[in-house]
Amino acid sequence: MRLSPHHAIAAVFAAHGAVAGSLFTRIPWIQDVLGLSPATLGLVLLCPPIGAFIGMPTASRLAYRFGSRAATRVLLALWCAGLAFPALAPSQAWLFVVFLLFGAAAGMSDVVMNAHAVVLERHLGRSIMSGLHGMWSVGSLAVGGVSAVAASAGIDARLHLGAVSVALLALGAAAGRGLVPDHATAPGPLPQHDTPPPPPRRFALPTRGILAIGLIGFCATFAEGASSNWSAVYLTEVTEAGPGLAAAGYTVFMLCMAVMRLTGDRLIRRLGPVAAVRTSGIVGAAGGIVVVTASTPTLVIAGFALIGLGLAVIVPLVFATAGNVGTTPGEGVAGVATITYLSGMIAPAVTGWLADTLGYPTAFALITGVVALLILLAPALRRRAKNVPSPEKREDPVESPLPA
Repeated sequence: MRLSPHHAIAAVFAAHGAVAGSLFTRIPWIQDVLGLSPATLGLVLLCPPIGAFIGMPTASRLAYRFGSRAATRVLLALWCAGLAFPALAPSQAWLFVVFLLFGAAAGMSDVVMNAHAVVLERHLGRSIMSGLHGMWSVGSLAVGGVSAVAASAGIDARLHLGAVSVALLALGAAAGRGLVPDHATAPGPLPQHDTPPPPPRRFALPTRGILAIGLIGFCATFAEGASSNWSAVYLTEVTEAGPGLAAAGYTVFMLCMAVMRLTGDRLIRRLGPVAAVRTSGIVGAAGGIVVVTASTPTLVIAGFALIGLGLAVIVPLVFATAGNVGTTPGEGVAGVATITYLSGMIAPAVTGWLADTLGYPTAFALITGVVALLILLAPALRRRAKNVPSPEKREDPVESPLPA
């Protein structure tokens, strides 16, 4: 049975998240087998974001040349297949190469699937991007949990990751059949043009028009990276929480983000992008204030929960807006993805430096200020491209049976 376009792209996002959730639970196995020192492992883990950062600006050109649907199917397949290779690396040198290529496949598939989601949003005439990013979180959390069980049971990572890779390849292939055909990428009620849009640049760095949108994504991703990487440490160092409560801070933060993304499209439709980001900034900043001022683990966890709820819909909105502002959806998405990946790369290190220099509460007070900036930057998401759909759903032959 062929999936509907909305179900299909949701499955693509879930599969993409599942790959990430599977691999990083088996890093200790890879470290042990190859004898990686902590310093070497840190360098290895820098390779995926570097590979993504290099590969993403080229993804829009591939989508333009071969079609959004074909590019999504092929790059997702490469990303799923790539899951098997880190555990098969015969040496440390090969592991660096594998992780660079793995990151490039991750970033390029991320760009084209988000660009394809922008196309589907135009067909449906309503926001679906937040729910799709929620499906990414669901895939990551669900398969990550299975991987944690496999690791605890001592299952060989080569067998485990190989089996998951095959299963996700099958899921991706099934989902790819239901994606919107490339000949249907122009939204119905909009004027059609005899001449196609110019091809995107071969290496699509952010344009001036994308930078303001990307700055919103930079702030949100920075706060997200700081909170996810340092919440457990903050609870341990500031509130003297035990290991269980410290881990709960991260879990609650991620669950709140996932749940809000799955339901966030209703908020976006009701408020519009600008008001949604302003509301999100207020909620996230309130959570940051609670984190900085609270002295008990329970209240600090509640603060991280509010930060997760506040940040959840912002990156999906940034991707959707940029996809409609760029020359092509792929070029716009590639521009902001480059900015958000850069933010995600530097956020943990900058947070650690601030905490070491100024203390944890002061570091998170500054991060709260970054979240509050979203309230001022929100107008950059005001609809200014002719091909951005209105918030209200319109009739369209592409069905969307998923709730969003």
